[in-house]
Amino acid sequence: MKRGIFALLVLMASCAPKREGGTVIVDGSSTVYPITEAVADKFQKENPNIKVTVGISGTGGGFKKFCRGETDMNNASRPIKDKEIEVCKENGIEFIELPIAYDALTVVVNPQNNWVDYLTVQELKKIWEPEAQGKITKWNQIRSNWPDAPLNLYGAGVDSGTFDYFTEAIVGKEKASRGDYVSSEDDNVLVQGVANDKYALGYFGFAYYEANKDKLKAVPIDNGNGPVAPSYENVINGTYQPLSRPLFIYVNKESYEKKPHVKKFVDYYLKVAKESVKEVAYVPLPDEAYDLVKKRLEKKITGSAFKDAKPGLKIQDIIKLDK
Repeated sequence: MKRGIFALLVLMASCAPKREGGTVIVDGSSTVYPITEAVADKFQKENPNIKVTVGISGTGGGFKKFCRGETDMNNASRPIKDKEIEVCKENGIEFIELPIAYDALTVVVNPQNNWVDYLTVQELKKIWEPEAQGKITKWNQIRSNWPDAPLNLYGAGVDSGTFDYFTEAIVGKEKASRGDYVSSEDDNVLVQGVANDKYALGYFGFAYYEANKDKLKAVPIDNGNGPVAPSYENVINGTYQPLSRPLFIYVNKESYEKKPHVKKFVDYYLKVAKESVKEVAYVPLPDEAYDLVKKRLEKKITGSAFKDAKPGLKIQDIIKLDK
């Protein structure tokens, strides 16, 4: 009798559908991290046998691992660079580039700061350009009516895509920055730094400001047409410039084709991208753009459409041009 029951249990186990397992390895941008982490949390609840690990090495640090074939996906707050593409090519890594959201890169000060009402792009350049190192060290050097007090700076680390984007948008040259500031690829470190320093000024992704707005004060930016605050509306209407930018995930094509658990996660990612982006306070793409991104994935289009894209072009127009 016992043998019969045992045989029946074995038969039932062999007939039961196999639960797909495996680990999806993601690394890269701390800016994109909240989106991917939100997607991963939902996905793992529905797929408990699949584990998704999400690291924070910064966009550049993540691409180093990605282009060596160590990760399945890379979160990126800027497009992949030519030199990174070359490393991927040398290692036989083909990738699929998928824009998933917009970000309003946000300049912040401490809530106790009652003198900064806005900053111009030129003032930001004066603060952050390489020539400012050791020289621009007090608030009254930016505007004479501001306090004779230390200007304590917090910003992205050199492996961060936020660092690359900010320096190019504000200073005019990628990676051109003073070095005497508190830097980190982890935006949470920067949040805490500014939140605990009355004389601080920093910058990072919009979601980190939104999640900590009780500890921080966002600074409107004047690009020549008057001060504009970072917000969902101002990113969509194109007035928050030059600090609006697209955010990406990069998918290893071989992982997507040969690892069913990776394919399942990436497909799910695009399915819930819009709602997940909203949940973590970034700006979703237009529906047309998400449709085109899904088609890009379905067709497994490799390479970068965005590395040489002209500023001001809509994401959907860039993808159309890349067909």
